[in-house]
Amino acid sequence: MGKPNLIFGMHPLLEALEAGREIDKILLKRGLRSEEVSRISALARERTIPLQIVPEERLTRLTRKQHQGVIAFISEIEYTPLETLIPMLYEAGRSPFVLLLDGLTDVRNFGAIARTAECAGVDALIIPERGSVTVTADAIKTSAGALHRLPVCRVSSIMSAVSLLQASGLKIVAASEKARDVYTETELRLPLGLVLGAEDEGVSEEVLRRADHIVRIPQVGAIGSLNVSVAAGVLIYEIVRQGAAVSNAK
Repeated sequence: MGKPNLIFGMHPLLEALEAGREIDKILLKRGLRSEEVSRISALARERTIPLQIVPEERLTRLTRKQHQGVIAFISEIEYTPLETLIPMLYEAGRSPFVLLLDGLTDVRNFGAIARTAECAGVDALIIPERGSVTVTADAIKTSAGALHRLPVCRVSSIMSAVSLLQASGLKIVAASEKARDVYTETELRLPLGLVLGAEDEGVSEEVLRRADHIVRIPQVGAIGSLNVSVAAGVLIYEIVRQGAAVSNAK
């Protein structure tokens, strides 16, 4: 595991937040109350930085230094606002192709998906601020550096991202082994957002209800589902293939 880069103490964290430094997440001691805590909480909400209330023992396990009840993890990358990325892609003459990771928590799968996405020309990865992987040193290593090249957008929720993308003209396609439609028999044309879920729960029901299409990868074996990074590779390259077929037909 990579060693986390930490900020600890009220004033150092406030200075980092007010300077616009990229913070991955903040851990706050349970029951802590002060003006500084209120300011930290407000800035975290404003910048969609995950803030977790934890027992003091967890903070002490991370550092023996005087943390004053608050520790923050410095982000390995600068996150890209989704609401500015999509217009920029259209202005550059691109039909956006983005991946939405709904509840993915395995850093190795995250890195593998990022690597495939970068190779295939995906425009961005979208992750929620809570209950999700983040861009850690281990994720970057697993991605072979792709996470330094591929924009990552952190949003308040995948549903909010789906709404924004649909309003921006993207079709939302969700992957589920329970879907009726096979991915090769479904039109997967850009602009498009592909939603992938965690292996244990898959894509959330509310996102499935909102999706324009739900597709599955056919399976004949006894195991119930593919590894999510493998499924991502299969679906990403089918989308690329369909796009290339359209271009060649023109």
